Formats: sequence, C-alpha cells, structure tokens
Amino acid sequence: MTYIIGDVHGEFDDLILLAKKLPIDSELMFVGDIVDRGVKSNEVIKFIRDNKYKCALGNHEKMMIDYSKYFIKEYPNIPFTGFVDTWIKNGGKETLESYNLIAVDKYDGKLICNKNDEGFNQYKEDIKWLKTLPLYIKLNENKNNKPIVISHASFADVWHLAEFDMNQEIVEQYALWNRKPPKEDCTIFNIYGHTPISKVDTSKHYINVDTGCCYKKEEDLGKLSAYCIETNEVISV
Repeated sequence: MTYIIGDVHGEFDDLILLAKKLPIDSELMFVGDIVDRGVKSNEVIKFIRDNKYKCALGNHEKMMIDYSKYFIKEYPNIPFTGFVDTWIKNGGKETLESYNLIAVDKYDGKLICNKNDEGFNQYKEDIKWLKTLPLYIKLNENKNNKPIVISHASFADVWHLAEFDMNQEIVEQYALWNRKPPKEDCTIFNIYGHTPISKVDTSKHYINVDTGCCYKKEEDLGKLSAYCIETNEVISV
C-alpha cells in the first residue's frame, strides 16, 4: 500500500503515531513541509532519511535551505540577529532549536547561537539532503484516468510547463506556494498539501492531505493525515 502523508511540520510524535496505524511494509511518501513550527524537525528528517522515503520539496524546506547559508557562514560567533527573520518567524526558530543550535539569552531575551558542533554537522548534512528533494513526484499509478503527481502545493494547472521543462520559475512558484485548488480539466491527479483543511475530501479531482497537524489550538485543525492511493482510505491521528 502507498500512503501520501500531509504536512508534518516537525510533529515527530504524531508522525510515529500515524506510521504505527498504517499496514506493515507500507510505502510512505511526503508532500513536503516536514520541518518548522513543531519542536522535532530534526527527528522527522532523520526518520524520512533513514527509511529512504520519498518526499517533495515544500516551501518550508526551501526557506530552510535559503536561509541556512547565512547561519552556516556565521556560526557560532554571532548573536542570532535579524537576517533570517522571515524563516525564524515561520517556524525556523523551532527547527534550529531541534538541533540545539540556538538559545534565548537570559539577560535580554534575544536569540543567540549555541555552540554545538554535533548538531551543527547534522544540520549541514540535512541541508544537503533537502537540496536533493524534487519539486514533484510522478507515480506510475493513475487515478480518474490521470497520472498521479505528488507536490507540496497545488500545481496541476501548470503541469504542462513542468512536463516539458518550461518556465521553471512559474512551476516552482506553484509547486511551493499556490493556494488555489486545480481546475477540473487539468491533466494530472494532483495530491498535495500546503493549505490546511479540516478533513481530507476524497470525492474531488485532486487530494489535499494537509489537515494542519501543527495548528492543534485551532478549531477543525490539528491532525496529521495519510491518504492511501490503492484504497482511497484516509487515516488521521
């Protein structure tokens, strides 16, 4: 069985609970946004890497990659300043904490670097791995007579560009950031995440598997979900 798992966002404990509910020897795939916001992003990455699961690149992985070059260049000889604010404010703080690379200064409350070479080396190795993640994963299976393609955000509407390696800037923008669901006449069956919803709806011409597991305090959100390609079943924790 093949299960597509929604945005984990560093919620490692939920991921393990979900994995235990799936049949043994299931093939797991991830739609990206495996990091940030939750407190165990490093463990989520380790779990996926160790098991060699497939994963699409998400916008949070992209932010982690883009801003890591500043952190890696300056570590550990700086106070943790504002050059990575965009990522930090969107969950990067929790990700760096998961590697024990930052701390809060007890005198002024600002973030500062922790000297932790073991964590730093693992962080760099994980960044290298994140850079290998594809924008999309095309499967051999079909659904509704359309090829199944996994991406982080909805990008079925620009599949014709991706398929022929055209306008990659537009393709990347859609695959990482688009919030609009695909049009009904799109030529692929797109399974994606990125936009949290209260419940996975399997009756549509696409599947959004992001049920907002990192938003546990918000009404109708807070679950991690997996969609089974073969059975059309949804399992959530």
